[in-house]
Amino acid sequence: MIEIDFIIETIPNINSEFFILSLPKLIQSENKECGPINLIFCDDDKILEVNKEYLSHDYYTDIITFDYSLNQIISGDLFISIDRVKENSNRYSKTFENELMRVVFHGVLHLCGYNDKSEEEILVMRSKEDYYLTQLVSCETNGN
Repeated sequence: MIEIDFIIETIPNINSEFFILSLPKLIQSENKECGPINLIFCDDDKILEVNKEYLSHDYYTDIITFDYSLNQIISGDLFISIDRVKENSNRYSKTFENELMRVVFHGVLHLCGYNDKSEEEILVMRSKEDYYLTQLVSCETNGN
C-alpha cells in the first residue's frame, strides 16, 4: 500500500508530486514495500522541541525520522526543518529543492535500514543519497 501524506506547519515551496512518485521507487529499489509515510515540514523551533522530547538532544537538525516499519513494509514519520534545509542549501551551494530532496531521501533511507553513525555508514548513506538524486530526479525531468 502506497500512502504518502504531507503535514505542513511551515509553508515550503515543494513539489509534492515528485515525492509521491519518487519515494515508492526508492523504496522498491531497496527491495522493500511502501507503507504509510508522513512528511512533516516544520521550523527550527518545532524540530528542536521534537529532538528534546523524544531523543533527549538539545540541538537543531534537518530531519528526525521515526521508524514504524514492519518486516519489508516501510513506514514512518519524517520531521523536516525547512529552516535547516534552507541554511544547508546555502552552506553547500545547492538549490533549496535539491537539499530538500536529499534530506527526504536521507530519512527514507533510514526507514530502509541505513544508518549514519560511523564514517563508513555515512559514506554509504551519502552514496545512496547521490545515487537516488541522480536516478530519480532524472526520471522526473524525463517524465518517467
